[in-house]
Amino acid sequence: MLKHMLRIWICLLPLAGAGVAIAAPAETSAGFVTKAGQAYMVEASTGTVLLAKNENQGFSPASLAKLMTVELVFDALKNNQLTLDTQYPVSEFAWRTGGAPSRTATMFAALKSNVRVEDLIKGIAIQGANDSCIILAEGMSGGEPAFAENMTRRARTLGMQRSLFANSTGLPDGKSATTAFDMVMLAQHLQQSYPNYYPYFAQPDFEWNKIFQRNRNPLLGFGLGVDGLATGFAEGEGYSIVASAERNGRRLFMTLGGIASDKERTEEAKRVLEWGLSAFEIRQLFAEGEVVGTASVYGGASRSIELVARSPISVYIPVNNPDRLAARIVYHWPLAAPVAADREIGTLRLFAGSRLLREVPLYSKAAVEQGSLGSRAVDAVLELGETLLFSWLWDKPAEPT
Repeated sequence: MLKHMLRIWICLLPLAGAGVAIAAPAETSAGFVTKAGQAYMVEASTGTVLLAKNENQGFSPASLAKLMTVELVFDALKNNQLTLDTQYPVSEFAWRTGGAPSRTATMFAALKSNVRVEDLIKGIAIQGANDSCIILAEGMSGGEPAFAENMTRRARTLGMQRSLFANSTGLPDGKSATTAFDMVMLAQHLQQSYPNYYPYFAQPDFEWNKIFQRNRNPLLGFGLGVDGLATGFAEGEGYSIVASAERNGRRLFMTLGGIASDKERTEEAKRVLEWGLSAFEIRQLFAEGEVVGTASVYGGASRSIELVARSPISVYIPVNNPDRLAARIVYHWPLAAPVAADREIGTLRLFAGSRLLREVPLYSKAAVEQGSLGSRAVDAVLELGETLLFSWLWDKPAEPT
């Protein structure tokens, strides 16, 4: 149906009379190349994509799945469905599968004891404890299968369309999958939605059952401003990490996957974050309420409508070796009057080369009322002409090569 087609306006955005410059967010951005098989990194305040390499390629989340487990717990706390003092029992399954006998990451919860939710959170966030995850899954949902279903359902709600979770721990199951894009989305959500609980990820150590363990995040002590989140390893797929760092008012969220070794993961994560924090600067392109562009209106008192964003539009650009910025305003066509003020009309898409940097919703600055009978008739003819043109272009066979 033509009414579902997108009409696209392409322009080069001016900035002080010149073309806007910005870095390409690919692995080749400003000459930057990452060793990771999958990578995705964004700057939080502008939403600019700094690095994107196979960001939608699926891989096993391994222990990164624990971030989804923690999200369900944080959400239940926020909605008063449990408290930090709620206690859950340690079942034999939790103890054998994720506790001391498992020889995996564990908080060493004692069999048949009861553990507070806050301590279980610390076990996951600081020690990556598998027993903590299973205890919470059993306590909140009656068992891991039901809890895992809730994890996947919640992931869809958050927009993580390519993630699936089969257990609470990320222990091998052959089914679980995620992407670098989805994990960055989850990390952003955890930091922004749960400010009271997110600091658990940065605590340096945790002692339970008289066993002292340091935080497993290898980046916390390097002065980068890292304050979370988790690491993972899957046989045959390599090492992965989800991290966030804040320095000088700039926050980055990063996921790397498919790295060859634990040592290389730490070194590469440090290198990528340092590049992201030091090689860029923030530049504002449009002020709040400034007209970004126009969209055609049919059957209205005016034949176009001005489009604005609800907040300033900024990008995070490289200090050196900038590429040219291009923008597209994309909206559903045809746009028929009447059009209310402050109605979401379309999206501004900012590109560096072929790489999408960010998307910003655009809204109508003022209302456009329905036009006179005569103007509507003229617009109907114009719309018919464009419809026929679009139909011809849509149905035209490809030229032979």
